[in-house]
Amino acid sequence: MRLLLVEDDSELSQNLHQQLKLQGYAVDIADNGIDAEFMGNEEPYDMVILDLGLPQRSGLEVLKNWREQHNAVPVIILTARDAWHERVDGFKAGADDYLGKPFHFEELLVRIQALLRRHHKSVGEPITESGLLLDEDRQTVTLATGVTTDLTGTEFRLLRYFMLNPDKILTKTRLVEHVYDQDFDKDSNLIEVYVRHLRKIIGKDCIVTKRGQGYIFKAQALSHPL
Repeated sequence: MRLLLVEDDSELSQNLHQQLKLQGYAVDIADNGIDAEFMGNEEPYDMVILDLGLPQRSGLEVLKNWREQHNAVPVIILTARDAWHERVDGFKAGADDYLGKPFHFEELLVRIQALLRRHHKSVGEPITESGLLLDEDRQTVTLATGVTTDLTGTEFRLLRYFMLNPDKILTKTRLVEHVYDQDFDKDSNLIEVYVRHLRKIIGKDCIVTKRGQGYIFKAQALSHPL
C-alpha cells in the first residue's frame, strides 16, 4: 500500500516515514499544501495522512479541493488542531478519520489498517482471502495447511495488495505504483521476480498471468478453508 504523508514538521515526518516503512507501507512525503494537492491528484495513493497547519495552502483547503475534483482518496487528518469544531470542519471537508496530536504511533497504525480495509470492503483482523491468512503485524502468511511463512517487505506489500484486490486484473504499473514509493523505477522487472517468489510460497495457481495485461489473484484458487 502506498501512502502520502503530508507534514511540515520534518522531524515528525521522518520519524513517521521510517515507522510506516517498517510496517510495510511505501510512503511519499509532502511538506506543503501546494505540493500535497498536486501529488494527491497525480498519484494513485491508497491513503493520505494530512496535517492541517501547512505552509502555502492549508490542509483543509487541500482536502476540500480534492473532494471538489472528485478525488475520493481516503484521508486521515493528523493535526494539533483538535477542538471539536475543527474536527467537525475536517469531516465536513471530506476527511475519513481524525487523530489529534500528540498521538501514539500504534493508534495511527490501527486507524490506517481499519480505513484501508473499509475502503477495500475487507473488515476484520487479520486479512484473509482464499485460504490465506496475512498477519500485518508479523508480516507472515499462513496457508490452509497451517504452514506459516515469513515474508520479505516487498513480498508482504505485494501479497497484501493482491489479497485486497482479488479477481481483478492488476497491471505491472499499477502494482508498482501501490507497492513502491515515488523514487522506484517503474520500468523495473522486480514485480515479475516477486510474483515468482509468492507463487513458490502460496502456490503457482493463485496468481495468474494475463499476457499483455497483468496479473490476477484468484480468489478461488485455494479452496480449503483455514
